[in-house]
Amino acid sequence: AKQDKLFYFAPTVVVYRDSDSRCLIMKRHEREVVGGGKWATPGGKLERKDLPEQVNRNALENLLIRETLEECGVELIPEFSYLRSLTFVRPDGIPVITLSFAARYKSGEVILEAGSFTKHAWVNAEEVKQYDCLGAIPDEIVQTIQLFTKSQ
Repeated sequence: AKQDKLFYFAPTVVVYRDSDSRCLIMKRHEREVVGGGKWATPGGKLERKDLPEQVNRNALENLLIRETLEECGVELIPEFSYLRSLTFVRPDGIPVITLSFAARYKSGEVILEAGSFTKHAWVNAEEVKQYDCLGAIPDEIVQTIQLFTKSQ
């Protein structure tokens, strides 16, 4: 790849729990390059290993399922709704493209990935405003709750 064409592709997912209409947020470790100490949702970077020589169907969905399980021990129902896109340049100069999705909680007790996150909370649309969240997270929480409560 050409130097001026390199970037991270880092999708995220808002996890929605039907039982109480709340969404999961997690506090990023202070040492994180992007959003250290801020509250965020699960996600991860698409890596070369996710891009085999053959076409990889559902690469984003599989990435989000895997990262959510790794980062917080939660399983998702594998049906995703697109929320928004976001681009920014990290403090270390690397451009990032993020696509945000919403998915329903399937099962699992929240167990945070050591060294990546320090706390978690299940929040509603009002409570999320009390947290120091990364970027558009509060808006994505509101959008996710509206999306899933309309479909019930």
